[in-house]
Amino acid sequence: MLALAPTQLFTDDGMIENATVRIHGGRIVDVTHGIAADARKLDGLLAPGFIDTQVNGGGGALFNDTQTVETLKTIAMAHAQFGVTGFMATLISDERGKAAAAIAAVSDALAAGVEGLLGLHLEGPWLSAPRRGVHPAEFLRELDDADLKLLTKKLPFPLLVTVAPEQVSPQSIRALVKAGVRVSLGHTAAATGLVEQALAAGATGFTHLFNAMPPMEGRNPGPLGVALADRNAWAGMILDGIHVHPTSAKAAFAAKTADRLMLVSDAMATIGSDTPSMSLFGETISVRDNALRTASGTLAGAHLEMSGAVRNAVTLLGASRNEALRMGSLTPATFVGVDHERGRIAKGYRADLVLLDDDMHAKATWIAGRQVH
Repeated sequence: MLALAPTQLFTDDGMIENATVRIHGGRIVDVTHGIAADARKLDGLLAPGFIDTQVNGGGGALFNDTQTVETLKTIAMAHAQFGVTGFMATLISDERGKAAAAIAAVSDALAAGVEGLLGLHLEGPWLSAPRRGVHPAEFLRELDDADLKLLTKKLPFPLLVTVAPEQVSPQSIRALVKAGVRVSLGHTAAATGLVEQALAAGATGFTHLFNAMPPMEGRNPGPLGVALADRNAWAGMILDGIHVHPTSAKAAFAAKTADRLMLVSDAMATIGSDTPSMSLFGETISVRDNALRTASGTLAGAHLEMSGAVRNAVTLLGASRNEALRMGSLTPATFVGVDHERGRIAKGYRADLVLLDDDMHAKATWIAGRQVH
């Protein structure tokens, strides 16, 4: 049995001191007040491990390039050093066969015990061409019967899809949700009514809020307005100070609160790697001023990791440490339906933990009770 006694511990009751977390069989078996004699003392704040619902790559590997167990292992190791204990491997719009390959790779990786992998996020190809960002136009299309057959198969992991309401009917969204798929709306310029219909059909989230969607207008709220107004919808946000202006981010935080606003990295292969550039669909994208851009200046994913996003929530949003940690753990866990065992330091939960220093940098990471960083 492992016993950890951090300087501070983040629980549902807030920050507490002089506590011991006991772990056995990959689970938390007890959280007690006082420092146990057999406990390993930790200098820092022990919090639930971060959960990132949008990870394209890391450690020099990109999931769109190779859908393999080895690629997923590389990405997992890269993000573990930043406190990520659960990530949704993300495939952006690509050739038709790539989605099936991604599903197979995630299934195989989970069966092989790749630590940190949580599930799969298919970001497209059912997106709006005018709001495609770096998604190649030739791959974008409407969701068809073959897609539905693939996506509604029973899977042993959470599946999240990002769709544009222009490309996916309410009937198809209902079918996806009925099969247990989480549906998020993004890369869309859909009219307000169409977005509301998608939510009514069962969509529950918005992908990288503000990005790849038109600005809100007084008489035309659009996707952004609906996202901010709907109290039940979750929203992911790339909080790097570049993708979203801090004032806009503060407005979203005020509207959504830490219970519905999720921090995401949208990380590419450059995270956890010394390489400052990479290739995406034959185009070179490079890190410039802490952002990944194409030669023309278009943002292409992000050069961000989750501990950085959590720090930015405090410095840019003015969120409390409690709120920032929640947006990086329990809120995304709830969104993808794994909050019964992830996102909290509590009895019975997975021992997925991150130790943070005073500046909220990750010092150590445990996945299912095993220290991986």
